[in-house]
Amino acid sequence: MSFIEPAGRQAITPYRTPLRVPAPWLALVGGIEPQVAQCFLVSARCGCFMQAARSLNVKTTWLRKQLAHLEARLQCTLFSFQGNTLTLSREGRQLQARLVALANEGLPSLADQPLIRLAVAESILHDILGRNLISLLRRNASVRLQIITLDSELALQAVTADLVLWLSDAHAAVPGPSFATLAPERLGRLDYVPHIAKRYSRPTTRPDCLDDLNDYMLVQWQADRQVDNFTPWNALMEQRRVGVVQVQSYELMLEMIRCSACIGLLPQYMSRFDRGLVALPGLFGLPMQRHLWMAINAQAQGSPEVQMLVELIHHTLDERREWFQP
Repeated sequence: MSFIEPAGRQAITPYRTPLRVPAPWLALVGGIEPQVAQCFLVSARCGCFMQAARSLNVKTTWLRKQLAHLEARLQCTLFSFQGNTLTLSREGRQLQARLVALANEGLPSLADQPLIRLAVAESILHDILGRNLISLLRRNASVRLQIITLDSELALQAVTADLVLWLSDAHAAVPGPSFATLAPERLGRLDYVPHIAKRYSRPTTRPDCLDDLNDYMLVQWQADRQVDNFTPWNALMEQRRVGVVQVQSYELMLEMIRCSACIGLLPQYMSRFDRGLVALPGLFGLPMQRHLWMAINAQAQGSPEVQMLVELIHHTLDERREWFQP
């Protein structure tokens, strides 16, 4: 018996998907410079050139120029706008997948950043460095930064960091952190005087002697109780039996002075930092001073990220040089 194909019916040939030939430009992916590849991947991840530039700590115009050169080299369009949304083109998605695959094959991650540890006196962080550090992070979102606040000598001895700023009573060389550092650098002297909010005191009735303080509530930051150079102020606080507030938070002490008619001990520059505060000099016969020091961890001296912070600190202090005494 034989099977005969019915007339008019043709034999069915199984359908096979044709093999896709890789786009010629994909062969050029391996030659893309790591920096350019990072620009593309971050832009693809952020979906926004401005945010990508902030993450990479570069100018948006420079970033878009690098991506334009990449597109010209590969002879394809990698990004497109759908309304106000930045999206990847088909070629852009292919490039992203290829670069991710190369990274998974063992290439080092382009986004890795070393962790930088900055230990800084709490009052200096709040009054002096805070705004400039925020500005730095706004420009460079890829930084890995750990900020440690110091409020005592004990905290200074216990900390381990790449860069340390601390306050000391001594003008000459002082014992710094417990780990090995480069030679500490003295950045300036801070004078401390009592302060009161302008809204709660008229110029003609402001205290000008210690007896005048009896009519005011005094506030003390607990960390200052351990400062030897603040002995005149601390002794007054110990003598008071009424009208005394002691707080653990530096910011809370500032709010007590600003909003509760309290008098508290602050660096003399505070009347420049906050125009609503006024200094009360001359209440104590002895000066109350501290000195600002900076030291770099010996193992971090070659780190460009640490040097970036050192330059930021010097620039910040130079901008406020009139706040400090040499």
